[in-house]
Amino acid sequence: MLDIRALRQDGEALREALKKKGYDLDLPAFNALDARRKDADVRSQELQAQRKKTSKQVGELIKSGLDVDAAKARVAETLQEIDAQLDDEVNRAKAIQDEIRDFLMGVPNAPASDVPAGKDEDDNVEVRQWGTPRAFDFEPRDHVDVGEALAEGALDFERASKLSGARFAVMSGQLARLHRALIDFMLDLHSGEHGYQELYVPYLVGPEALRGTGQLPKFEEDLFKMQGERELYLIPTAEVPVTNLAAEEILEAETLPRRYVCHTPCFRSEAGSHGRDTRGMIRQHQFEKVELVQLVRPEDSEAALEALTGHAEAVLKALNLPYRVVILCGGDLGFSAAKTYDIEVWLPSQGRYREISSCSTFGAYQARRMQARWRNPDTGKPEPLHTLNGSGLAVGRALVAILENYQNEDGSVTVPEALRPYMRGRDCLR
Repeated sequence: MLDIRALRQDGEALREALKKKGYDLDLPAFNALDARRKDADVRSQELQAQRKKTSKQVGELIKSGLDVDAAKARVAETLQEIDAQLDDEVNRAKAIQDEIRDFLMGVPNAPASDVPAGKDEDDNVEVRQWGTPRAFDFEPRDHVDVGEALAEGALDFERASKLSGARFAVMSGQLARLHRALIDFMLDLHSGEHGYQELYVPYLVGPEALRGTGQLPKFEEDLFKMQGERELYLIPTAEVPVTNLAAEEILEAETLPRRYVCHTPCFRSEAGSHGRDTRGMIRQHQFEKVELVQLVRPEDSEAALEALTGHAEAVLKALNLPYRVVILCGGDLGFSAAKTYDIEVWLPSQGRYREISSCSTFGAYQARRMQARWRNPDTGKPEPLHTLNGSGLAVGRALVAILENYQNEDGSVTVPEALRPYMRGRDCLR
């Protein structure tokens, strides 16, 4: 969440910054809540001072001629009244603090100063391109036609629909093997060459974890909620359990940065995406992703974002898939993100680049929500650390890109060289 001290000291600046995201911060509502909180605190302090003064009045009452028991009784009665009022004020202050927290939970992160202005993805700014899209001497097919034509019914949406409905896929044989090869290759690359520690995490998390990373309360409709004794959700991304490993903890400075890589399935209801990418594997309810997460000192987060984005790009370079990097404009920036680079891979069937990774820095926004801190050696005090994450990569979309960019006229698909060791030497899907 936003820094409440910054909101109190310079709320108008934050309000202006959030307009870049198309969000109008209700500053008067916050100020009214904060004034009520301050009033409750002042009243509590006054009652505590009154209680302290009253507790010393026994001796004064005795000096005035009251006997000891009567003096004690009168003071006890007054203290009882004060304590009742104090309890009321403490409860009022707690309720107001809860209101303030709920208010802040619904406010998005402020964008970084270098995030370009804009309303939607059409206003994103290209940063760089890599590779040259292949010139086909035949009409390239999309990944659905390529996958369904492979032997063994390699890509099957019809049977997946019979099992689970739309936006699911069944893969078999050589294609399922290629899908697994992509996962293993990415994990090996990031853990072996980029310095990430591989993790295995639960695929079900409680609501507090989702509040910590910003999926709740605003985006509950995008989640799959389980029915059972406990309130649990299927994870929409490994970002949620991995980042929350630092929740309610204070990390020592010498243990930073922490770099984690984690492969998980991801589950999303795709609320609001009706009619978009209904064909194929671009937008599914269940898909695999290799996620990169970094926990860093605040002064290192800008450089960490550039490095993390480069690590995701390295996968596409190794697979020789053309791509471009864009910086998201304010209107396209995610709720919790301060700055995001999208990596978009070239899809011949669509004649355009499509997102395959989002690499974001969140500043201290997520850390404040989950109370993830580090101990600053200069002050000895705990402070919010900075969190970052990015897809390294989305496995299904990487598979789509391979099927389309490496397809041959006879319907076969050449296996990228980097993946052949994971395919027992197989160089082609037929």
